[in-house]
Amino acid sequence: MKIGLVYVKGAVPGFEDFGFLPTHLLKGNGMVKGEKAHKVLDGLIIPGGSIMESGSLTGELGEEIHRMNQEGKFILGICSGFQVLAQKTDIGRRSPCPIIKEGLGILDVSFSPLISNDQVEATIVDESFLTRGLRGETISGFHCHTYGQLEGEGPTILKSKIKRVNYSDSPQEVVAGVKNLEGNVVGTMLHGCLDENPALVENILEFLGASEKQVQGIYNDNKELLKKIKQEVGIETGLKPSENVNKTMNKFREGADRIPPTLMIASTGSDSGKTFISTGLAGALYKKGLKVAILKVGPDIRDIVPALYLTKGKMEKYSSIKIGHLGWMELTLALENLKKNQFDLVIIEGVMGVFTGILNEKIPYSGAEIALAANIPVIMVSGCNKGGIETAAVDVVSQVKLLEKMGIKVPGIILNRVYNQDIFHHVKKYIKKETRTRQVMALPKVKMKQRGTTPEVEIKLEEFCISALKTAEEHLDLNKILMMAHEPEFSGYLTREDIENFF
Repeated sequence: MKIGLVYVKGAVPGFEDFGFLPTHLLKGNGMVKGEKAHKVLDGLIIPGGSIMESGSLTGELGEEIHRMNQEGKFILGICSGFQVLAQKTDIGRRSPCPIIKEGLGILDVSFSPLISNDQVEATIVDESFLTRGLRGETISGFHCHTYGQLEGEGPTILKSKIKRVNYSDSPQEVVAGVKNLEGNVVGTMLHGCLDENPALVENILEFLGASEKQVQGIYNDNKELLKKIKQEVGIETGLKPSENVNKTMNKFREGADRIPPTLMIASTGSDSGKTFISTGLAGALYKKGLKVAILKVGPDIRDIVPALYLTKGKMEKYSSIKIGHLGWMELTLALENLKKNQFDLVIIEGVMGVFTGILNEKIPYSGAEIALAANIPVIMVSGCNKGGIETAAVDVVSQVKLLEKMGIKVPGIILNRVYNQDIFHHVKKYIKKETRTRQVMALPKVKMKQRGTTPEVEIKLEEFCISALKTAEEHLDLNKILMMAHEPEFSGYLTREDIENFF
């Protein structure tokens, strides 16, 4: 049996395992190994990502999806894949007017901006090929979306209980899944639904009428498909991970029940370029043949999706480190989970400014507290886009001095969006004189063709990611950055009194 997985620019096929069901890739030409998809596939899964923003829904692909629907084959769209099946999506979250992307109109629902990044439970409220016999049952998964407001007449099959909406605590129940009238097409906002809920996978296999032998064949084909997916950096980039893997890093991992070397990418404030730099480093090092994990401090896991797009990495429960009540997993548990995976390097993207939230009554509530508690070295990023290079240098010096006073190692500093090399070289001397940091690096201001330069806007994943990767390769010494990482060790959090003594 053949189950397709849509594989186009902007899709994140490694983001989840999809119940280990996909066996074949369906690309933008609507073909599977030279044949039209509807003639060879028994079902189709459309993954999340930024398919609509990337403009990857071609006429040929859309036609094949329509044909599969007409033939009664199952189609499951997840998040961005759901948007593909919908009427339309307004991707203009920060635009003064709506920016509409048309879907295929198979599901009678439309999307508009609503941010949710929760681990969730969802209640099944109606039958479909996916939910047959499960009405009233609760399933689990996670949300990771910017456009989660659903409106339309499509029959609801899932309702998620979410805790936060648009960065604010706002517990509520929202529509998280709909079907077509025939019940063979389902769209859901619930990532991980197939991985965390075996009953849904069983329903798909039963819908297909798969025998025990055919089920085993599906799983065997899926293993080969995963290998194929991992053989490319991103999608349709022409870039492949090197097979000459760093031997030193490999030795560290041989049979070791240890946490991999880790780095935190922190910054002086929001919009400094943490996501761009984390993405570039993850992609460039993955291209060098290293297995790179990418984590986020706090709840906004959307920020690490670009890195996962390049590395084909999976979003795990430990991908979000809790601060206060925000996020998914406590730091100690996240570190323990990292021991179980054969990563060569862990990159942790900070949250807002490195000190943002440090005086909050909740502990921990900042990137600085996370770095100090586990002795994680920090690369500090300071953006030159708001106050210029000089202000960026002054800001980063003052913050690095406080980090050093607290006992946090800062082996590297990056001034981002540098527009004048002469000024940079001047402030570089100042930074080295005022801090203990020896590696002071510069990244140029990168021009993007589209507005989408952060996960906050209508990001085109492939353009953002490839720009980040190439910028990291051209302007950063990757070997020196690798040497900055070291094995974390949790020693506990500062008390409120300890923190206040630094201010």
